[in-house]
Amino acid sequence: MLDPLAALRTPDDPPCDVYLTGSVFLDIIFTGLDSAPVRGTESWARGMGSSPGGVANMATALARLGLRTSLAAAFGDDMYGEYCWEALEHGEGIDLSLSRTVPGWHSPVTVSMAYEGERTMVSHGHEAPPPEEPAPDVPPPARACVASLQTGAPQEWIAAAARRGSRIFADVGWDESGRWDPADLADLRHCEAFLPNAEEAMRYTRTDCPRAAARKLAELVPLAVVTLGPEGAYAVDGGSGETAEVPAIAVEALDPTGAGDVFMAGFVTGTLAGWPLADRLAFAGLTAALSVQEFGGSLSAPGWAEIAAWWQHIRSFDDQDRAALRRYAFLDALLPGISRPWPLRRAVPTIGFRRS
Repeated sequence: MLDPLAALRTPDDPPCDVYLTGSVFLDIIFTGLDSAPVRGTESWARGMGSSPGGVANMATALARLGLRTSLAAAFGDDMYGEYCWEALEHGEGIDLSLSRTVPGWHSPVTVSMAYEGERTMVSHGHEAPPPEEPAPDVPPPARACVASLQTGAPQEWIAAAARRGSRIFADVGWDESGRWDPADLADLRHCEAFLPNAEEAMRYTRTDCPRAAARKLAELVPLAVVTLGPEGAYAVDGGSGETAEVPAIAVEALDPTGAGDVFMAGFVTGTLAGWPLADRLAFAGLTAALSVQEFGGSLSAPGWAEIAAWWQHIRSFDDQDRAALRRYAFLDALLPGISRPWPLRRAVPTIGFRRS
């Protein structure tokens, strides 16, 4: 596997490139629906897949890009939890030494239904009971941490990790309360980058333009990146004033679940590797575009072999936009010699077949 940080590694590096924490779900994905389910009727999907979800989406995407990834999460004491643990630790090489299996607690589950380029999700789960031994206040040393900002109260571990020298990349979820209180973004003062989607960015900044929202957010965090869906992404460096905008790659989406997580993983990878801002945006958008062509949020994430195959493919046709090809020319220096050591796991209809 290609190591994007190989030229930067030293004997004094922390053992972990990226630390993240959160909830692991078992995702069940239905695709090929002609429309949203209608009350009182039965809908049949033409495709189905199962895979680890939740925070596992981003952890898997990071690991497949060659970053040493540590995940702290609770896993259910059931077959779903056992499957997710095995898929992440043995299948993806993610360090789960800070994770735990909770006796008698069942795994959270999300059913995702994809149609018309979007998806609707139904989830069920209960908060995991606290561990018998409290978790450490400070996460392990890492080059970077990924944090999901929460409404209501700051997360103390974010400030602690930043003081230790970790670079913090943050996203945020949908505010169900509808308040969209900018005070809930207080932890941004400890972060290096904030990557909301356009709707989240505009609601928190009280603007009606995602680019204006990015500029306002850059007053709160060194780097604001707003994803624009099919339009791509826009970024503002609050320190230098540099801006960058990269259009999205047009693909036929099978399942958009987890695309934002894969975008974050691509952006973190490029940032830790020291790439220019526009290259980081382009790479993040590319990884997200490749992911939506497969089932599931985690197991749809591309590895370097998939990225190399895409780059080789688009250069094989004379009808490709020359400007687009120039936009990804930085891949030439990264991809020589990439080979696929084994097929990546993909989401399948069942979590496991019986071995004969």
